[in-house]
Amino acid sequence: MRIISICPSNTEILHALGLMNQVVALDDYSDWPPHETSKLPRLGPDLNINMDQLESYEPDLVVASLSVPGMEKNIERLQERGIPHVVLNPKTIEEIYNDINLVSAHTGTEKKASEVISSLQERLEHVKEKAAKRTSTPRLYWEWWPRPFISPAGGTWLTPISELAGAVNIFHDKPGDSVVYQTAEEIINRQPDYIFVVWPGVDPRKINLATVRNRDGWEQIPAIRNNRIYVLEEGLYCRPSPRLFDGLEQLFQLLHGE
Repeated sequence: MRIISICPSNTEILHALGLMNQVVALDDYSDWPPHETSKLPRLGPDLNINMDQLESYEPDLVVASLSVPGMEKNIERLQERGIPHVVLNPKTIEEIYNDINLVSAHTGTEKKASEVISSLQERLEHVKEKAAKRTSTPRLYWEWWPRPFISPAGGTWLTPISELAGAVNIFHDKPGDSVVYQTAEEIINRQPDYIFVVWPGVDPRKINLATVRNRDGWEQIPAIRNNRIYVLEEGLYCRPSPRLFDGLEQLFQLLHGE
């Protein structure tokens, strides 16, 4: 097959299914696994895919996404041109499993999908069992963006990932995928024990944590007082793919020191 992925998390699912040797082009942001993705042609940013270029590769399947607002126009253009495609938009861990199965059904890799999902489920249960033995439940503030403040709400994967690691997302009670605040008052009021900075598209090495620590009023936050503030790799927490399970294991170690 000739396969194209136009979203990083989709590319990571294709890799998990052993399909990278059939991928002929990618969006600009697909960067994992580095060795395979670095060799492939690029079609532009995931919100503005060059459809003429995409069509020139004569794909048998385009793995598209609705994970970011604005991606709808990619789907519309694929439909207008009659290009074979599937659309992924997982919000939960179960939906990630479902999308792995969906891609496998279109690529003849059902057996591999079963193996991948079983392995992910085993890893999840292992973390869950260890987390169940913990006596504390840390409160986590996940910062997706600083101006305005954007953080995951109850409808997206970082809420169950937090819970599986024996913690709680401070905005787990908010509906939808994310919350947006112009000021930090609500964040301060919810008193997170940990702050995790995961800004999509920003190199972690370029994030200066001093600017976060020194925000007005943030000295009231337990995470700041106890120096529990971390920059984490966006690819492990902001993409609904099998790599999210790597993030879960890393998160458990950060919280519980194992």
